[in-house]
Amino acid sequence: QVLLAESGGGLVQAGDSLRLSCTVSTPTFSNFTMGWFRQAPGKEREFVAGISPNGVGKFAADSVKGRFTASRDNAKNAAYLQMNTLKPEDTATYYCAGKLYYKGGPYYTSGYDYWGQGTQVTVSS
Repeated sequence: QVLLAESGGGLVQAGDSLRLSCTVSTPTFSNFTMGWFRQAPGKEREFVAGISPNGVGKFAADSVKGRFTASRDNAKNAAYLQMNTLKPEDTATYYCAGKLYYKGGPYYTSGYDYWGQGTQVTVSS
């Protein structure tokens, strides 16, 4: 069983930065494409960013491009989402997700089989 756990959410002001972490309980973490998604109240869940198994390939949604960056440390079984210049519209519950490499790289925003429980990010104006 693959378990994911996010941490690092909180309440920040507009313009601040925050880094989310996701730890993954699997011995084959380096075979996983990792993604970050978010869901705001009353809205559908949306893709935010993704990263390839070796960390070289990265992809971000237009709404966060240039502000958010996905990274990972395969030695620590961890993925990260660095969020800079946060805006009130970034307020949402953020989820990390994983899929095995053959289900597509970070440019394919679907196919994720494993999900964390989410962490809340609130950005005040």
